[in-house]
Amino acid sequence: MSDRQAKGRSITEDTATGPAITDTTTCPPFKDTTTCPYCGVGCGVIVEHDGERVSGVEGDGAHPANFGRLCVKGSALHETLGEEGRLRHPRVDGKPVDWTTALDAVVTRLASTQREHGRDAVAAYLSGQLLTEDYYVANKLFKGFLGTPHVDTNSRLCMASAVAAYKRAFGADAVPCCYEDLECAELVVLVGSNLAWNHPVLYQRLKAAKARNPLMRVVVIDPRVTDSCEIADLYLGLEPGSDARLFNGLLAWMEEKGRVDRRYLERHTQGFEAALNAAREDDTRLAGIARDCDIDVERLETFFYWFATHLHVVTLYSQGINQSSSGTDKCQAIINCHLAGGKIGLPGAGPFSITGQPNAMGGREVGGLANQLAAHMDYHTPGAIDRVTRFWQTASLVPTLPNEPGHKAVELFDAIERDEIRAIWIMATNPVVSMPDANRIKRILAACPLVIVSDCMANAEVLEVADIVLPASSWAEKDGTVTNSERRISRQRGLLPPPGEARHDWWIMSRVAAGLGFGEAFDYAHPADIFTEHARLSGFENSPDEQAEGGRIFDISGLAGLDRTGYEALAPIQWPVNGGAPRGTARLFEDGRFATPDGLARLLPVRPRGPQQEISVRRPLRLNTGRIRDQWHTMTRTGRASRLMNHRQEPFVEMHPVDAESHGIADQQLVELVGVEGRYRARARLAKGQRRGELFAPMHWNDAFSGQAKIGGLIAPITDPISGQPESKQGAVSLNALETAWEATLIVAGDLAGTVDPRDDCAYWTRIPMAHSLRWQLAGEPTLENHDWLAWVESRLPLPATQWSRDSARGRLRASGLEAGRLRWWLMVGPPAALPALHWLDACFAPGPNASLDPATRRRILAGFASGARDQGAIVCSCHQVGQRSIVEAIRAGDASVEALGARLACGTQCGSCLPELKSLLDEESVHVSV
Repeated sequence: MSDRQAKGRSITEDTATGPAITDTTTCPPFKDTTTCPYCGVGCGVIVEHDGERVSGVEGDGAHPANFGRLCVKGSALHETLGEEGRLRHPRVDGKPVDWTTALDAVVTRLASTQREHGRDAVAAYLSGQLLTEDYYVANKLFKGFLGTPHVDTNSRLCMASAVAAYKRAFGADAVPCCYEDLECAELVVLVGSNLAWNHPVLYQRLKAAKARNPLMRVVVIDPRVTDSCEIADLYLGLEPGSDARLFNGLLAWMEEKGRVDRRYLERHTQGFEAALNAAREDDTRLAGIARDCDIDVERLETFFYWFATHLHVVTLYSQGINQSSSGTDKCQAIINCHLAGGKIGLPGAGPFSITGQPNAMGGREVGGLANQLAAHMDYHTPGAIDRVTRFWQTASLVPTLPNEPGHKAVELFDAIERDEIRAIWIMATNPVVSMPDANRIKRILAACPLVIVSDCMANAEVLEVADIVLPASSWAEKDGTVTNSERRISRQRGLLPPPGEARHDWWIMSRVAAGLGFGEAFDYAHPADIFTEHARLSGFENSPDEQAEGGRIFDISGLAGLDRTGYEALAPIQWPVNGGAPRGTARLFEDGRFATPDGLARLLPVRPRGPQQEISVRRPLRLNTGRIRDQWHTMTRTGRASRLMNHRQEPFVEMHPVDAESHGIADQQLVELVGVEGRYRARARLAKGQRRGELFAPMHWNDAFSGQAKIGGLIAPITDPISGQPESKQGAVSLNALETAWEATLIVAGDLAGTVDPRDDCAYWTRIPMAHSLRWQLAGEPTLENHDWLAWVESRLPLPATQWSRDSARGRLRASGLEAGRLRWWLMVGPPAALPALHWLDACFAPGPNASLDPATRRRILAGFASGARDQGAIVCSCHQVGQRSIVEAIRAGDASVEALGARLACGTQCGSCLPELKSLLDEESVHVSV
């Protein structure tokens, strides 16, 4: 329960803006519980606030997903809030308007589009960032009342293959495992998942379980050595795309060694022989499998033996498996091995797909994917269309519910390009950055007759192609529920009023529905009204007897009777929740009965296929994309917290030192990748854990933060034929050094950030928010080598140089601009390695009564060194802002463990995300420590 109930705070509801909080018994600050808006772990958060601003966050010790832990992103949530950079007012055709005008424009243009071009000419593209209530209203409006099937979500890009495989194998999109299973397992296999960076709280939970149980083993299967390998007993650095070959080989090996569970197979499954025969079509000898996967034979045999001889095995997989042109088959190959060994429905056992977004699961529950209908029904579920029609009471409408699935994400944008879809409403996502062939997506949307965008941030790149812009509420303002990767529903509470005229997504869509004539069906006054309707639909004609005959496992009808007080106080709970006796851990398939008509799980034949983006002379390197530790998706939110920018400050390309040498590239040099249509410019990072011939680049940077750094522009729009998920993990690119004549660092005071734009004529630029200032990293073409820097400063900066210094011998130039003794900007022309301590320089921009700089500080600024301030180097621990140089110095001074480093520097003592990197530094520096 939150302080809101415990302390007697009363809530009155304004359906336009959300809760207005009236304090009846206490004074702020208040503490309320909510849920983190980032990854699929779904951590509980305690928020301290005064009803207007959040002053701090901490992990919720009572939440069963995290038990008080938070990663660095979660612990910095309050640093990403504030009205600066938020969308505050609606816009139509580039002009600010009031809500009445904006809603009228949406209603008129959607209705006109359908009247002139048919119901299928309208589409929606949703997001795992939406709350379940928002998702439900969107699905109901577009599929149920506008009658268009073309509703899909950015979750298509991260977990659609897992959904398809679960449905094929189990008859339902039902994740069988719980987080508790990671603590009960004898063997945990991480495949296609850098859990340490992408789901760090769950990684810390697994790490703690392993420390408690010395017999537990962990296997990491990944093309590159990641921080997740810190706890690995075995690492398999397989060739990208060979996962299905690996697990097919495991299936054949288990059968050959007599390690399949014949009794389980006979009682609870069908299709084993067909799956086995498909696996045997390839060479089943260990040497043949090892060759095809590029894995050491002994390591391969060890993995096979461990998997086959342990019953309590969890295989945890994520985007590295899903984001493939054969992702569904890769997921199926994993599931086949678990079914063959009876390693499912038990504590510590099962194939566990972990989602990337906070509410990807909730979107699946309400039908957010194009091939779904609602409440885990799809278009081909017998009787589903009629059932949903009757529940939503749409039978009198023309058009009514569609009869066939709509276009999946890539197909949807193709249909816009063909003019088949002429209006699209995009909510809480940035497809011009995240979609494959992203630059083409932007051109497609620019040419679309009607693009409506609901978003909370003003720098979302998709706004550049929007005809109608609708300001939406964000985390700490939105009120509703999310479902995490273990099927646990949690409340995400609205604690603050949205800024300006921003409104909740469900409210916006309900008003549009009313304008279209559907007001009675969308007469929601509170998100609780939507949730209980969703809960009723999950149980509609879905009794326990019907479920026993292959009915829907997803059932939360036990929550359908919640009133607003009960909804507000809803504690985290796993589904199914059908009104029976409350359960603890809701592990599925414990009785061996599945959601198929005959109750049997399906093993299916898998024939491995390699990546469809082929390596060639023109594009000879394999590109792997992914997330980094401290950033989230396209950085519109995490990019606002300066300390989250410190771990990896610029876009980068990770490569093996041998590949770097063969291409004439040094560490930290600027490079360019060329892919399908796009170019990606970034810094080289050399890493021996990267396989030769392969590169890794992050997905986060975009045109709001860097020039030509959208990784989506390098990925071809090739998809899995079953799931429709793009092949984002196996791109093909060329690599070259980026030819520049100069590099420069420009730092401007925070209040000037919006007035300074130095990007013109730059071959490379990146903007990096800092605590008190904004830093630009710039590089220029050879033609600009001798240009006039004084003229450059005068044309781009609001005041001229006060101080100026040139070091011709070293090719460096420094200048700064002061106003009334305050530092307003600072420029250095020269390599970034020559930068002074940036945290000290940033502090010189801090506003306040003592902001005027003394003469000594002015001289140090111009000289480019910080007297009395030590450069920490690259930040390793973001929680406590501890840099690599400080850590190395401590190691060389005798700190020989992460505990000793934590005692001296505090690094690694909060979220734990930096612990793997600390251990790596300890290993690297051991040669410098005298024994």
